[in-house]
Amino acid sequence: MYAGTQEISAQDTGAQDASSRAPDHEHIGEEHYINRTGWLRAAVLGANDGLLSTSSLLVGVAAATISGRQLLVTGVAGIVAGAMSMAAGEYVSVSSQADSEAADLDRERKALDRHPEKEQRELTQIYKQRGLPHDLAEKVAVKLTDHDALDAHARDELGITERGTARPVQAAIASALSFISGGLPPMAVVLFAPPALALWLIFAAAIVTLVILGAAGAKTGGAPLVPGIIRVTLWGTLAMAVTASIGHLFHVNVS
Repeated sequence: MYAGTQEISAQDTGAQDASSRAPDHEHIGEEHYINRTGWLRAAVLGANDGLLSTSSLLVGVAAATISGRQLLVTGVAGIVAGAMSMAAGEYVSVSSQADSEAADLDRERKALDRHPEKEQRELTQIYKQRGLPHDLAEKVAVKLTDHDALDAHARDELGITERGTARPVQAAIASALSFISGGLPPMAVVLFAPPALALWLIFAAAIVTLVILGAAGAKTGGAPLVPGIIRVTLWGTLAMAVTASIGHLFHVNVS
């Protein structure tokens, strides 16, 4: 009976060990949203900008004229100009970031060549500040320095990683495409809706698209849906209302 009790106890202990290890396995497969912030920000910003810029422009013109041809020309010009502006701005901005990263890496590379011991001590201090005891921090610094000193300093001292490295051309293309995609819903209204109803239909299409973009951005980023939808829709509606008011003040009938 004692042996049987020991066996049962061993089984219970094994089950407890297995259950205590289970969260570790679950943790390995869990999903984090922070890795999406870079491309999510660019995509949401570009699509919202394309939607609001195009819709606001068209609403303002629609409030001043009921000419379908005028609206179409305005919308196409607005999308092309906005997409090129977004691409150029993003390219210049990200190129500046890439230049700064390259300059920092070059300085770090020279420092490693001239003062390797000092740089290793610097890495040790970084790991100590993150909570490692001195001996372990030193061992980690030595190991990572032997493996790839520049990569270790780039990641842990400068905050530069391969995933976060600036890519100007990619950023420019993504911004232009997202802007164009955001401008398509109001342009579809211009193409297929009666000119007399264009103002209100553009307004409605823009608000519906804003709700979708707000929900998609919140869902993809793991944030609450309602605040994201309200934030995007509120400011988008305000922008269109202001431009519609300006267009109404300068109302002209262009046939």
